[in-house]
Amino acid sequence: MKLTRGSIDLEQITRGPWLFGGAVDIGLLCEVVLPINGYLVLMLVALENKIRSAVAIDIDEARWLFEKADDATLKRLATEVKCRFHRADRATYLVMAIINYTNVCVANCDFCSFFRFPHQDGGYLLSSEQVLAKISEFKDYGATLIAFNGGFNPKLKIADYAKLFDRVHSVYGDQLTFFEMTVAEFMFACKISRLSYHQGAKILRDVGTQWITGGGAEILTDSFRQRHSQGKYRVEDYYDAQQAIISNGIASTATMVIGFDETLAERLEHLQRLRRFQSDNADSLVSFLCWTYKPYNNRLGGQEISVDQYWRWLAVCRIFLDNFVHIRTSVLTKNAEALQGLDFGANDFDIPLEDEVTIKAGATISEDYRPLLAYAKKLGHNPCLRQPF
Repeated sequence: MKLTRGSIDLEQITRGPWLFGGAVDIGLLCEVVLPINGYLVLMLVALENKIRSAVAIDIDEARWLFEKADDATLKRLATEVKCRFHRADRATYLVMAIINYTNVCVANCDFCSFFRFPHQDGGYLLSSEQVLAKISEFKDYGATLIAFNGGFNPKLKIADYAKLFDRVHSVYGDQLTFFEMTVAEFMFACKISRLSYHQGAKILRDVGTQWITGGGAEILTDSFRQRHSQGKYRVEDYYDAQQAIISNGIASTATMVIGFDETLAERLEHLQRLRRFQSDNADSLVSFLCWTYKPYNNRLGGQEISVDQYWRWLAVCRIFLDNFVHIRTSVLTKNAEALQGLDFGANDFDIPLEDEVTIKAGATISEDYRPLLAYAKKLGHNPCLRQPF
């Protein structure tokens, strides 16, 4: 291969003759590559070699990839990690709905467009019969997964959730899968119930709760929490709760929301702590979903993050979170454009039928999801309907 200044095929370089049996020939690399593009190519070759060898990248390398690598490089490297678990051209999806059973919340997050304080006009709490009616409606539309998401409602203790979930399971049995709570809601309910996380998880497990998902994470750094959601929890507290959930046999997931005012350092801290937690807990978190902040109708405001920045971050997540099998892209907040995230390392997506939280913040949802599947096929992916994990 002949290399000349000003004409560098980075993919060709990272597959060049200085790679022998998965190791870099530093002498040949320095002799041939460094005079052409210096540190950029050296870093890229080293990272490509590391990823091919299934060695986890570190925080500084993740930062470098996000800031310096071009889109084609991120797509290629993220797909390489994705292909450890999945075929590159296959994508899975499910049809789901999120039932927002209450909008009463005392967390007072400045980025939320949904909540009302107790006794404030517009607050509501659905009855169990209203919840069951919504489940029936979404089941008729083809949903196989129903998630519940509300807020920090001071009237709802663990016993109230247990009563609702017991009723739901008695009616629907194994006809549907339910994401019964988020970690954040679980924490608040345990605190006002004066229960430990282990006690709360056991009560919910005993009425058939199978999932308490990683919702309410946003950016898991204490600095971000201090700026935007002081009524929530510290990061260590969050992971203590999630560990108690897992140890009681209830499944959980990981999530992240980007596009507020978070720094790159805060994003990377989130990923680093998450990867460590996953490793310390036998890779128990089933999937990772990243979506984007919608800046409408709330106190924080701002501008929505561009979709290409979202794709790039998905790629970094897939590469860095190499102990997660499933990386999911968010149709809910990025619509059809989210499906290009399948080229940046994602392997799965939801087709949402309802979520009042994101709709009030500016998201749009259509019950006709055929165009989404057609677009996925146009991008070269074969979308396969799956059952919940």
